[in-house]
Amino acid sequence: MPEAIARAADPLVVLTFALILDAIVGDMRWLFRILPHPVVLAGRLTGFLDAKLNRRGRSAANRLIRGMIVTFIVAGLAALLGWALGEAGRRIPYGWGIELFFVTVLIAQRSLYGHARAVAIALRRDGLPAGRAAVAHIVGRKTDRLDEHGVARGAIESLSENFADGVVAPAFWYVILGLPGLFAYKAINTMDSMIGYKSEQYRDFGMAAARLDDVVNLIPARFSGLLFVIAAIVTPTANPLRALRIMWRDAGKHDSPNAGWPEAAVAGALRLSLGGPRRYLGGVVKSAWLGDGNPRATVRDIDRALLLYGITGVLHLLFYVTLASMRLH
Repeated sequence: MPEAIARAADPLVVLTFALILDAIVGDMRWLFRILPHPVVLAGRLTGFLDAKLNRRGRSAANRLIRGMIVTFIVAGLAALLGWALGEAGRRIPYGWGIELFFVTVLIAQRSLYGHARAVAIALRRDGLPAGRAAVAHIVGRKTDRLDEHGVARGAIESLSENFADGVVAPAFWYVILGLPGLFAYKAINTMDSMIGYKSEQYRDFGMAAARLDDVVNLIPARFSGLLFVIAAIVTPTANPLRALRIMWRDAGKHDSPNAGWPEAAVAGALRLSLGGPRRYLGGVVKSAWLGDGNPRATVRDIDRALLLYGITGVLHLLFYVTLASMRLH
């Protein structure tokens, strides 16, 4: 195999091209109308095991053990699948294309941008009801009573928080552990979104998935916040020093040990207050506010957040381009 082709198999090079491809083609919905998305497969397996093992009447200890088993099975099978695909790619000419494909489809930078932008477009063109419907696709809270400011905050919070677990963390674990790490991470993140709740049904059963998700996002979340701070240096209307101060001060106030880092950084950069009380199906969750800016976010603030997000994404790409250049030279 020519040297250039061999080099292209380097994870840093593959990731660099995957980030560029994702920015161009997005999540390729047309393809996954025909084939099941890997995340969908992980979700189906999690749902199946949840229905079989997490039944009412079982003790807390029993549910905890069963949840640990489910977490081990789903993450383990995902890692095994990633390993098998990686091995197949190494045994065939241009097999690195297999890795490039899966890394591209498992990074969500363009789709996150598109979803947040859709909220801004809906609010601007069709008003509050359309904005509520658009933001309902990207937040877990109830949206039927949100005002314009609540809709705008929801879009900005989703954009900032999901940059960590939708873009930075998948890239990080792919570089560290290859396709097995990437597949396992996405499976863990999917399990957390399905069973990692503190409700009576999932408090014990989903504890292992939730705690493991906290661990695997520990470094990526903080790196994401730092990227937002650096991006604020060159983003009009953003303030990097304020972003750094608010991130350091308020990140720990978030209910999640990780989500507060990128969210607080964005709140500080844009002089907003994000978070606060939120209404879910199970009732109102009285979360702390992040930032001491204006809580009355508007469509214009979504636009500002999208610009900051875009510049942050470029910085993220340049970080891996730099690492790849250093390795290849």
